[in-house]
Amino acid sequence: MSQTKIGALQIGSALSSSKVTIQKVLDYESQIKDEACELIVLPEALIGGYPKGWDFGTRIGYRKEVGREQFLHYWNQTVNLQTDDLKDIRQMAKRTQTNLIIGVIEKVRSSLYCTTAFISNQGELNGVHRKLMPTASERLIWAQGDGSTMPLIKTENLKAGSVICWENYMPLLRSHMYSKDLNLWCASTVDDREIWQASMRHIAYEGRMFLISACQYLGSPSSLGFDTEWPDDKELIRGGSVIVSPMGEVLAGPIYGEEKLLSAEINLDDVIKARYDFDASGHYSRPDIFKLNVDQEERIKN
Repeated sequence: MSQTKIGALQIGSALSSSKVTIQKVLDYESQIKDEACELIVLPEALIGGYPKGWDFGTRIGYRKEVGREQFLHYWNQTVNLQTDDLKDIRQMAKRTQTNLIIGVIEKVRSSLYCTTAFISNQGELNGVHRKLMPTASERLIWAQGDGSTMPLIKTENLKAGSVICWENYMPLLRSHMYSKDLNLWCASTVDDREIWQASMRHIAYEGRMFLISACQYLGSPSSLGFDTEWPDDKELIRGGSVIVSPMGEVLAGPIYGEEKLLSAEINLDDVIKARYDFDASGHYSRPDIFKLNVDQEERIKN
C-alpha cells in the first residue's frame, strides 16, 4: 500500500518525575487512536527530560557537590530499557495500533545515554538508537553511543531510521543512513531555532524521503518553577515539530508555543518519483570513487 499516515507529538518533559511525563503521553491515547497514524515520533529526551539551563555544578577543573546531587536526581528520573520502565507506553502503542519512536534518557549501569526507543504497534521494543555525539555541555551528563545502534526499523509500509538532534548535521552519519534505503527519516530534537527548519527540509530533499521532526515544548522557567539563568518570561523550548515531503515541501507544521499532535497523510510513491533525478545512495552516489567504512561493533555492555 502506497498511502499511509505519519505524525509527530510535540510535548514537553516534567523534569520532576518521569512518571508525570509518561502520564502526559498517555493522556494523548484517544487522540493518537483517532489519528490512526502508522508511526508517530516523539521528541528527544522526553522521558527523563532535557535539563536545559542546568550546569550540574561544573566548572573547568572542578565540580561542586551540589552538581553531584543534581546528577543523582536526574539519573533517578531516567529509564532502564531492560526493565518495564516503558511498559505503560508500550501497552498504549498496542492499544492504539501505532508504532512509536520516543526519546528517552537511558541508564546503562551508571552512565546515561540520549536514546530513541522503537516501540512497535504490538507493544514490543524493537530497537534503540543511542546518540553518537552529545552536543557541547550535554557531554557532562550523556555518554556517547556506539555504531551498533543505528537500525533500520520496518513497519507495514515504512522503512524508518532515527537520528537525534545535531546528529542530523553529521554528513557521514547521514550518508550511512541513506544507504539503508529509508523512506522515513525521524529526527527527535530539542532544537527550536529557525535554522533547524531549513536543515529538515534539506535532509528530506537530499535523502528524497519523508521526514518527521518532533521537538519538545517547554514553557518559561517561571511557569515551570525552574531556577535557571534563562529569561523568566521566555519559553525554554518553543517547539517547531514539522513533517516534510521527499521534495522538501512542508506538509504539516512547524508548530510553536503549544503541545500538539500533528499528522500528515503521505503517498510513498512520492519517494520513488523524487529519486528519479537524485538518489543519494543509488544512481547519484558514485561508490566507485567514494567509500564509507562504519564500525558497527557493539561496545556498550548492559
